[in-house]
Amino acid sequence: MCRRDAELPSASMDISKGRQVLPKNVKPLHYDLVLEPDLEKFTFDGQVTIDLDVVEDTTSITLNALEVEIHESKITSGSETIHASGKPTYDEDGQTAKIDFAQKIPAGSKVKLHQKFTGSLNDKMAGFYRSKYKDEKGQEKYLATTQFEPTDARRALPCWDEPALKATFTVTLIADPHLTCLSNMDEASEKEVDSKLVGRKRKAVTFNKTPLMSTYLLAFIIGEFKVFECNDFRVPVRTFVTPDQDPEHGRFAAELGAKTLAFYEKEFDNKFPLPKMDQVAVPDFAAGAMENWGLVTYREVAILLDEKNASASRRERIAETVQHELAHQWFGNLVTMDFWDGLWLNEGFATWMSWYAANALYPEWKVWETFVQETLQGALALDGLRSSHPIEVPVQRADEINQIFDAISYEKGSAVIRMISKYLGEDVFMEGIRRYIKKFAYRNTVTEDLWESLSEASGKDVVHLADIWTKHIGYPVISVTEDASNKSIKIKQNRFLRTGDVKPEEDQIIYPVVLGIRTKDGVTRDAVLDARERSFPVPDSDFYKLNADHTSPYRTSYTTERLHKLGENAKAGLLTVEDRTGMIADAGALSSAGYQKTSGLLSLLKGFDAEPAFVVWGEITSRIGSVRAAFTYEDDKTKDALKAFQRDLSSPKAHELGWTFSPNDGHMDQQFKGMMFGSAASAGDEKTKAAAFEMFEKFVAGERKALHPNLRSSVYSVVLQYGGEKEYDAIVQAYETAATSDERVTALSALGRARDPKLVKRTIDFAFSDRVKDQDIYLPLTGLRAHREGQEALWAYVKGNWEFVVKKMPPAFTMLGEVVMMSTSGFTKEEQLQDVTAFFEGRSNKGFERNLAQTKDSIRSKISWISRDADDVRAWLKENKYL
Repeated sequence: MCRRDAELPSASMDISKGRQVLPKNVKPLHYDLVLEPDLEKFTFDGQVTIDLDVVEDTTSITLNALEVEIHESKITSGSETIHASGKPTYDEDGQTAKIDFAQKIPAGSKVKLHQKFTGSLNDKMAGFYRSKYKDEKGQEKYLATTQFEPTDARRALPCWDEPALKATFTVTLIADPHLTCLSNMDEASEKEVDSKLVGRKRKAVTFNKTPLMSTYLLAFIIGEFKVFECNDFRVPVRTFVTPDQDPEHGRFAAELGAKTLAFYEKEFDNKFPLPKMDQVAVPDFAAGAMENWGLVTYREVAILLDEKNASASRRERIAETVQHELAHQWFGNLVTMDFWDGLWLNEGFATWMSWYAANALYPEWKVWETFVQETLQGALALDGLRSSHPIEVPVQRADEINQIFDAISYEKGSAVIRMISKYLGEDVFMEGIRRYIKKFAYRNTVTEDLWESLSEASGKDVVHLADIWTKHIGYPVISVTEDASNKSIKIKQNRFLRTGDVKPEEDQIIYPVVLGIRTKDGVTRDAVLDARERSFPVPDSDFYKLNADHTSPYRTSYTTERLHKLGENAKAGLLTVEDRTGMIADAGALSSAGYQKTSGLLSLLKGFDAEPAFVVWGEITSRIGSVRAAFTYEDDKTKDALKAFQRDLSSPKAHELGWTFSPNDGHMDQQFKGMMFGSAASAGDEKTKAAAFEMFEKFVAGERKALHPNLRSSVYSVVLQYGGEKEYDAIVQAYETAATSDERVTALSALGRARDPKLVKRTIDFAFSDRVKDQDIYLPLTGLRAHREGQEALWAYVKGNWEFVVKKMPPAFTMLGEVVMMSTSGFTKEEQLQDVTAFFEGRSNKGFERNLAQTKDSIRSKISWISRDADDVRAWLKENKYL
């Protein structure tokens, strides 16, 4: 892990140094695994035979094991048997078990390690665990499922749980006859057996042998399921749901899965190698989804779509998730990173590929516009902090890995991929990807292998271009000055930090910046700034813009005069939606960091009042929200004035678009109406507020269609913001009686918007109660960040109940870090930062140290912003008659 005070990795640095990995005296080749769970006692029995290649003479074998108890170990080689000389020696911190043997096992031999073990079906959504749901009669039922990424296969069986130690697997599951058994491969056989574990007859289902793969991709599930099957692809694509769900809601994911697999086969020029593709909606699931080869698991809300009662944004989110996980079937599963510092190879590419596939299959969604506003800005926001990390980050211990499943590995990784794909041209880029997949199928790679394949396909030095972007933290801000006499611009790069206080030693890296200069003649894609500063020609000083379509991860700082001209260019139709979105995003980030005045940002936003595009308005409302969030702890008059500015900007557009829907509304139009309605109403626009309460009252009275799916989230938030206990109780009722996971999540996510201190307390207590699944704790807490009352109450609760919070969300998993950030990142005062620092002083932050550092940096950035520009903002508000 790259800590804040540690040396940053460079292209020549060995990032494998210090890794805690298993001894290399033996190598696993094949696992023959038998597992039998007890869904009443929540335990399981297991036995495994592992074919090993003995690399060195040895008298001991160390493998990964965590929360499993090994009862018997022996080695066989032909007719010879070598028994373990005693009980295993467990290293809980290292998550290993060492087995000693009475005699030497010689190098060069092929042996079998036989082990019997037991474990618990935990309720922590990691390893082999239990998931609870209620059947059609309201009775509690359980299923057994898995989540092994990154390092939790060791919770289900003793194994070599490292990505590079690929092997094949034959899995047998023993279960009651009425239960469905699933694994990565298709079923090979089924027979009746006598079970000693439960004392009755059960079935043993054996699956065909898997391809060579990493342990984190192994998966198996046992439970009652309904299924929707699509046969539009070469192999069946199925969506499994628990009995309380409608299998028809799995249709969209199954049919999209079939289309996407066919698309990827063509794009990668490589056939999907498994005999089926199963997708399972799991009631308790910590992540959004997991790409287990041939058996992808999802949160219910991330895969199930009620076509008649879902918003356009939900449809797009499900599509993105399905296409992301299916991209992994090649990029991650077939070709796998060598170790977890290469996580971004999996996640960054799958993120980019999901947008690429969505653009091909749903061109009307215009997803590359959304990419600029969502993915790129998410990456730049986190990477603008000192406590960010390189895309390729050193990882040494298992407990460090979960913390890098973040916006750097996913969003920044995909942004760098997008930059390179545009620089090379997408056709050339995909040819390089095809070469990479063909060359490294069933193998492990490091980042340089990808760059070399792209270099071979393009004839360009991708290694140099990409290596700096992946091995170093941060990104540059590009400052532009003009020389009209020479028809050129001088461009200089320096590191960008949200706190605006870059030190000389932090500004040493020269990024090869793909500039993408747009002029009236088109876009120059091959212009690269590979020095501190250089001049570039522009044919016409009346119009030019850097970072055309915002395909590169950097910020651009223009003069005030140039920004004014760009505003005129935008109105003249010379800038794309991506250009306008990115320009507003850059202006917002630069003002918050002190590169420009915030008054300039507010004037820029005001000038976009006639903007026609949904995505641009998404960035406008986001930047207004950021300014308002920075002023959370300032005087009420200033906060009310900023709210009035948002209302004046949003309301005309909301009224123009309206909030009724017809079958003729396009995908983007539906989202546009919902977003502007919510922005206007939350800012106090009386007409939209009244409409929200009217729709909500009809909905509560039983007229379910009165509340359109595209407005549901906004209406819930508005009635909680301006209503009281009656509305709160109604939304809790909506959560507990919701027909779909989408409706349930929407209701739960809105609860934090209530500001009355009693309701804030109810929200916090509710989030941590048994009425909310552990996977969903963060949902009601998210809304609390929108207001001062919620922020202060949540932090007070976390401080006062720290031991309970840690017990409920163990540091080994990601949720504790998320809750720490939620409860602190909204602060804007020095004394608040000192309070956070003092609380964690002397307490272990293992498992969330990166989250804590990032939230403290985020507070520092807002402290600097307010200190620098509070008077500037008040002056602008006064000048524009808001104060």
